[in-house]
This record gives sequence, structure tokens and C-alpha cells, in this order.
Amino acid sequence: MNKLKIALPKGSLEEATYQLFKKAGFLVTVSARSYFPSIDDPELEVILFRPQEMSRYIEEGVVDCGVTGHDWILENESKIVELCELQYSKQTRNPVRWVLAVHQDSPFKNVKDLKGKKIVTELVNVTRNYLKKNKITAEVEFSWGATEVKPPQLADAIVEATETGSSLRANHLRIVDTILTSVPKFIANRKSYEDPWKRRKMENMVTLLRGAIRAQEMVGLKMNVPKKDLPKILKILPALKKPTVSSLSEEGWLDVETIIHESVVREIIPALKKAGASGIIEYSLNKVIE
Repeated sequence: MNKLKIALPKGSLEEATYQLFKKAGFLVTVSARSYFPSIDDPELEVILFRPQEMSRYIEEGVVDCGVTGHDWILENESKIVELCELQYSKQTRNPVRWVLAVHQDSPFKNVKDLKGKKIVTELVNVTRNYLKKNKITAEVEFSWGATEVKPPQLADAIVEATETGSSLRANHLRIVDTILTSVPKFIANRKSYEDPWKRRKMENMVTLLRGAIRAQEMVGLKMNVPKKDLPKILKILPALKKPTVSSLSEEGWLDVETIIHESVVREIIPALKKAGASGIIEYSLNKVIE
């Protein structure tokens, strides 16, 4: 049997990745301290890697493909195939930002003020390239962790990843600049991608994963509508295409069903009720494939 070896991120993105794969139709089961989860697809073999090193292993062919951040692909300067972006993260649906930050009481206002100073970060190569682009010479030191607590005693500034900025604020840090925005990507080994079976398997997975990502921000809406009120209802409803309208067994009534963005539901449902809709049902989606 053909096998596709896929790496998933170990650490902060781990649980969110399992949930995404579940929505896409792949049940990943992992036992405590194991780096080899099981998956309900006999054609897949899963291993967990830290996102920081995954792109190197994929480039070297240790595995065929995997999900890791754009930030670590750049940091490792990995030569791989990028199949798609997957817009999800550990806390929100926002991209991760790598920011240049200083202590809130420091005199530094921009990157030029850090000439000759010390910056600590996990993202050493990207930070050095950022400084080079800005024509600034500064010391960049690798941080083994707890980066936020190092300014001002152990460093003049840090480059750190953030989704909401709450951890930076809690440690009395002020953002000076955003140096990189990163989202997870599905990437593949170049040789593996040239294999017709592996390429088809990966592209099918990407279709399902992208559908699951899209479904995260959409919901289904279903309702009963008096035939006479249909024009008013259709004016209220935004939809991917057009709502599905079908007749009910009761004369003069219609069933209307559509897919809409979750963000507008709270405004639309009261308006639909006022316009004559009843029996309104909102339901979640696993995948939306376009």
C-alpha cells in the first residue's frame, strides 16, 4: 500500500491542528508523550515535529509533507513546495505577528534607535535580515525561552511572536514594529511532490483542509417563510451563491436555506424574524468547498 508521511506541529498549535483535521475528515489520536499519533486513514503515517524544525525535515525528505508556519520556513530558508496557507492559530483566527518590542520605559522609539544594541529572539535569521533591510547593525542573540522577561536587564529589545499582544503588555513591553506576519502552511518535499500518487493525495487533503478552514467562519441558516414574504427575506440574506428555496407540504409556505458568515448572524436573525421567517435554525459546518 502507498503511504504518505505527514508531519503535524507539536506544541502550541497541536490541539488546534487536530481539530482542523477532524473537521476535514481525519481523526488524529495521540497518546501522552507520543510523537507518532494514529490517524483513521491507512494511507497516512503521522509524526509530530516542533514547528521550528519541521521545514528542514521536509526539505531533507524525512517526511513527505506537513503543516508549519511561514515564519519557520523563512527562518530555515527551506527549499520546499508550498501548497496552501491555512488560516488558523492557537487562540484566534488571526495571523501570528513577529514584533520588535522594548520595555515600556525604554527610550527606544524605532528600529534605528537600536543601533549597536542587543536584540534577543528565537527568529534569529529573519531578525538579522530585517535589520539588514533597515541598514541597522545590532547584536542578535538566540533566546532559549522566556523572551518577554529579558528587557531591559538582559536585552535592549526582543523579537517575539504574538496573536493578541496580551503577553507583551503583561510583561510591560511596547511594540515598536511588526517585522513579519505568519500563518501555517501546508508544505511538501520537492521530490515527494513529483510523485503522482503522493501529489494527488496531498492535493486532496489540501482541498479538505481549506474547506474546513472556510467553514470556521461560516454557518448554515434554515427557516420557514410565507411565500408572500419571500422577496423581503431574499433582500436580507447574503449568500455564497443564492439561497435554496423549496416548497413545504403546507400550502403557501417555503423552506429557505443558505450559508452565511457567522459574524452577521446576530444582526440577520432578528431581521428575518421581523420580515416573516419562523422556525429559524442555525447550524455549524465542517467543510465549505468552493
